[in-house]
Amino acid sequence: MAGTDELEPSDANINFIPCLTWVRRGVAKPEPEKVKLTKEELMDIINQTKGAMEELEEGDNDDGEADEDADNNASTDHNPMSSQGTAPKPAAQESKQAKSDKDIMDEYGLDDYDNDEAGDESGVKNLLGIGELSQFADPGEDPYLDQEQPDEDEEDLEDFRIRGTDNLLLVGHVEGDCSSLEVYIYNDTEDALYVHHDILLPSFPLALEWLSFDPESDTKGNLVAVGTMLAQIQVWDLDIVDCLEPAFTLGVKGSKKKGTKRIGHKDAVLSLAWNQGVEHVLASGSVDQTVMIWDLNQKNVASTLRFHKEKVQSLAWHPFDHQTLATGCCDKLVRVADCRSQDSYKKWKLTGEIEAVKWNHFNPYECFASTDAGTVHAIDVRKESPLWTLSGHTDGVTGMSLSSQCPGCLVTVSADKSMKVWDVMNGKPELVMERQPNLGLLQSLSGCPDAPFVVAMGGDKPSDNFRVLDVREGNQVRQRFGSRKLENPMHFSPFGYSTANEAEPADSMDAESAADELQSMSLHPPQPSTSDQKPSGGAAAKFKKKDKKKKKKKEF
Repeated sequence: MAGTDELEPSDANINFIPCLTWVRRGVAKPEPEKVKLTKEELMDIINQTKGAMEELEEGDNDDGEADEDADNNASTDHNPMSSQGTAPKPAAQESKQAKSDKDIMDEYGLDDYDNDEAGDESGVKNLLGIGELSQFADPGEDPYLDQEQPDEDEEDLEDFRIRGTDNLLLVGHVEGDCSSLEVYIYNDTEDALYVHHDILLPSFPLALEWLSFDPESDTKGNLVAVGTMLAQIQVWDLDIVDCLEPAFTLGVKGSKKKGTKRIGHKDAVLSLAWNQGVEHVLASGSVDQTVMIWDLNQKNVASTLRFHKEKVQSLAWHPFDHQTLATGCCDKLVRVADCRSQDSYKKWKLTGEIEAVKWNHFNPYECFASTDAGTVHAIDVRKESPLWTLSGHTDGVTGMSLSSQCPGCLVTVSADKSMKVWDVMNGKPELVMERQPNLGLLQSLSGCPDAPFVVAMGGDKPSDNFRVLDVREGNQVRQRFGSRKLENPMHFSPFGYSTANEAEPADSMDAESAADELQSMSLHPPQPSTSDQKPSGGAAAKFKKKDKKKKKKKEF
């Protein structure tokens, strides 16, 4: 990964996907809540935003450089909000603030914000420049409207609902100076993919981690932790649409002027990992060369791992041994730590800076690591040296995805712009398929937990930087993995068949492969399929449809 100075978006035409992750089926609310702010709440947000911008303009370099141990063990009682609430303000400042509030009320018309009377509606129409456009009280009388078109409101309402067969796909998106988190709906059985809603982020997103633990609720939640160029970690509630603030924030920026101590990291957060076995625990890795273990109940740092010598770019909790954490660092070392003690870890030196680490959930003693040298390594934690080293790409391997239910199916993406599928069973990695997705330099990759052959990837090509792909589109993948018995050690939604081939009859797959071969030799352009038969859920054939539709992003 590039240095943090290189990560700041400076080109107005920049448009790429630095990070993405999936949300398993069945955890999102069927009908997310929509936020409607009161006038007072909107005033508070405007004032808070003004204050934050003034602090940035002032260049608050007063970071409160106190002892790190004291900073990281500070309790949440040192929350800067409570300190600000008790600090006296000069009279001149209070007068200026009151004047600013009045200016805001006049500028935005907040006196009439909660007034829904008809007179105010006409005022709003005039404000938006649409007052003279409404000529027909009954839309059925408007000759310019096609009455046979379906009601868009009904279609939007149906798209707004989240069904039990939907996955959420969370995509960090940087476009020019704007950073956002886009929440997609993906339905594997219906080929649906569209943006459900999005969230504006305060800074460049570097890491996303979904978690279901909500410290503010007795029930499981649906949240995402976001690591950015800032030292603080924001946690957003995915079941709330149009929210302007995170559910909570991990970390406090220290300031001598405000009398607050630092809690958390000093620099950008590059990696996040939620512990699904101990649900109130979240790990974060940073440019400041530390890994912090957060107690989400207290919203505070429980412990800090300080044995890294460079930036920590990747983290992965063991799927079954819940105190074990794998870390990937720019010092070319993979470390596996027992987080019950401060300095208990093993390490392996690899060929380059570690880009990603991932546990093999089919083998509890094995993990994979990729480097910026284009290599992929398999490590048995019981042994002193890697099991094997694979020179898989000509540039850094920026992402890896191990199929959730198909043993040995490993997908990698690289800055060399290629995606490759490997069979890593039995200690002998073999290349199965290579593709050029034409998304630019590939920055991120994540596999769908409930559809074991579906991956999402992001690149830096401005015109086309994001794609969801079923790797069974390649005949080589179906031939290699089609008969392999599927397993589900992580207890995701079952595939529905014991092998991929059972999802579709072998004769139809052979016929399809033969048709592809004949088509490749034909001098005529391909003809669209005329079959009306709808393929079964999870079947490979549905990914061969020529008229596959992708819904565009909707504005809310």
